[in-house]
Amino acid sequence: MIIKKILYLKNSMFILFMKKNKTLNRRLYFRQSSFSVYRAILFLSLVMVLSSCSTNKNHIKINAHLWVYASKFPPNWDCTPNLEAVFSDLSSAGIDGLELMAINLRHDNAVEKINALIKKYNLAVSGSSYGFGNMWDKTQHQKILDDINIIVPKLSQVGGKILGISVGGADHIKTEKELDAQADVLKQILVICEANGIEANLHNHTYEVENGMHDLKGTLQRIPDIKLGPDLNWLIRAGVDPVDLINIYGKQITYLHIRDQYKDGTWTEYVGQGATDFSAIAKALNKQNFKGQVAVELAFPDNFTPINPLKEDWKKSLIFIKDTFGW
Repeated sequence: MIIKKILYLKNSMFILFMKKNKTLNRRLYFRQSSFSVYRAILFLSLVMVLSSCSTNKNHIKINAHLWVYASKFPPNWDCTPNLEAVFSDLSSAGIDGLELMAINLRHDNAVEKINALIKKYNLAVSGSSYGFGNMWDKTQHQKILDDINIIVPKLSQVGGKILGISVGGADHIKTEKELDAQADVLKQILVICEANGIEANLHNHTYEVENGMHDLKGTLQRIPDIKLGPDLNWLIRAGVDPVDLINIYGKQITYLHIRDQYKDGTWTEYVGQGATDFSAIAKALNKQNFKGQVAVELAFPDNFTPINPLKEDWKKSLIFIKDTFGW
């Protein structure tokens, strides 16, 4: 399109020039004008290439998980009635994509409703978190797989590409047999995800990484190449340094959840207010050449009233993350 415009401009200049000076040597004119057009095309091409390189360099998609909305809808945490506000806030803030919760996809009209919101607000669905049942309990496997066969195809139909899986906690340290069972159903889920174009990852709360990371290590012993999608704040709350985990497992990390907290452990209103050492985390990720995606997951303490509208908290979080991580 740019080249066509330049050629059109060249022809217009020629016609105008010839009208004013009919004695001009046509061969000389074309030689000079063609050289000028060539230089213009070369210059514009160079500018476009450099601009493209600058824009795409280390671009990591920064999504948002909708927990802060879902937390207002206990006990099932289903904020589907408020999804329009979610899309509106995130779109206004400039967030790249929305991470749903599986419960949003269980409704009969979920695909139709979510696709309409995607189109209306020009905001993509990046994926969904998934926590249903206890995967270490073999008696729950069929129930879990039946649910996965509903959720994963629907997630694909709304354009989602990522499923962050929580395996389910226990009131005890899981046995080897329980870890075997957990891995067995995870392997089946991975097959279903792959068939639907979804990349699954292991998402953590605290129970997976407590006790010397017994749960996480147990899964990795059984499925060594499974992708990881750690929640940095839950790592901290479980006593695990995110930098250490990134240094050990960085090549398997394809997704991250980002949240902030003050020194006393209280969650902040937006990312960047607290004591989390995000600079050290950014350096560790850069060292591992991280190329995945991230999701901001805001969470408020009980009975907390935010100072800002949520769309402003998303925007402030986004600005801080871009500045700190260079994304």
